[in-house]
Amino acid sequence: MPVITVTQVNKYIASKLKGDRILQGIMVKGEISNFVCHYKSGHCYFSLKDKESSIKAVMFASAAARLKFQPEDGMAAVVSGSISVYERDGVYQLYATDIIPEGAGKESLALEQLKKKLAAEGIFAEEHKRPLPYMPRKIGAVTSLSGAAIRDIVNVLTRRYPLCELYAVNTVVQGENAPMSICSGILKAEAAGCDVIIVGRGGGSSEDLSAFNTEAVARAVYGCKVPVISAVGHEVDFTVADLAADMRAPTPSAAAELAAPDIRQLADAVASYENRCQKAASAVLEKRFSEYGALSAKLAAGSPENRLKLMEEKLAALKNRAETAVVRSIDRHTARLSETAARLDSLSPLKVMSRGYSLVYSGDELVRSSADISEGQTVRLRFDKGGAEAEIRKKW
Repeated sequence: MPVITVTQVNKYIASKLKGDRILQGIMVKGEISNFVCHYKSGHCYFSLKDKESSIKAVMFASAAARLKFQPEDGMAAVVSGSISVYERDGVYQLYATDIIPEGAGKESLALEQLKKKLAAEGIFAEEHKRPLPYMPRKIGAVTSLSGAAIRDIVNVLTRRYPLCELYAVNTVVQGENAPMSICSGILKAEAAGCDVIIVGRGGGSSEDLSAFNTEAVARAVYGCKVPVISAVGHEVDFTVADLAADMRAPTPSAAAELAAPDIRQLADAVASYENRCQKAASAVLEKRFSEYGALSAKLAAGSPENRLKLMEEKLAALKNRAETAVVRSIDRHTARLSETAARLDSLSPLKVMSRGYSLVYSGDELVRSSADISEGQTVRLRFDKGGAEAEIRKKW
């Protein structure tokens, strides 16, 4: 019996397995476990097992790139591929070319996984939602120009807000090329200087709306530098683009209403603001006129002319008071003088003499007592009227 090498054994077994048509192009059902996808190579390694057995499996990067979902441990799946031997280790394994989730569609599973992925990155977070501009000058519409969506948008904006410019970007909204076309349309509308962008299309089946459930479109909506309104399908339809947008509208018509204010409401608001401004201006003017009047009065009161006038009036008042005081003082002193004169007059010797009395003088001295004169002395007598000389003959 010839001696052969390990390599020869493994190659022989590999040739046998490859030559067995039963093991080529097979579909194996089982539960995925130990799933690992290498970041650098892109190759995926896992095991497929049932209640009694397991088999190793590998999916190369070229096949893994075509998967629309991320396989997970514990997932029941049907794996397509062929059985062969990894000659280096002498291990036979399943070389997978496709994986189909069992009991759930690939599209539905891929969509749920995409939502979880983007949510974990914060792309759906409310704090990243931007407010819509109140009065946009240019509104972008990224949609098919042959569809009903653009007609609805045009009708609403024409009626509601004819002041703005509508910048429409013709876009493929379904099919294999739709995601790239939508992303390109968003960038084009952004570069055109739009203040807000409506991205959407009319209603359709889930397959028709699938372009708006792609990661590329979600990231393009999220990464847009201006607010984005998603308007995909009808009110019941809800896509990944809706979750990533700053605001979701149930229909394209509703999106146009959200993007632009009603010009009639703007006119009412302008009229209201005008009325408020007029009232405010009138109040300010009235206040300023009042302040002006007060300042003018204060300035006039403090002017040299007015102060001189006030001083003149004060001087006149003081003069009047002085004159009045002098007159009153003179009158008071005159009365006192008259009273004193009357009293003096009543006490005057002449007044006494008028009542029959006379004065006796010895020389120039008034004789007040008989002791001041002597008998035989000549004295002068003064009467009320006239006088005489007399000789003292006897005194007592």
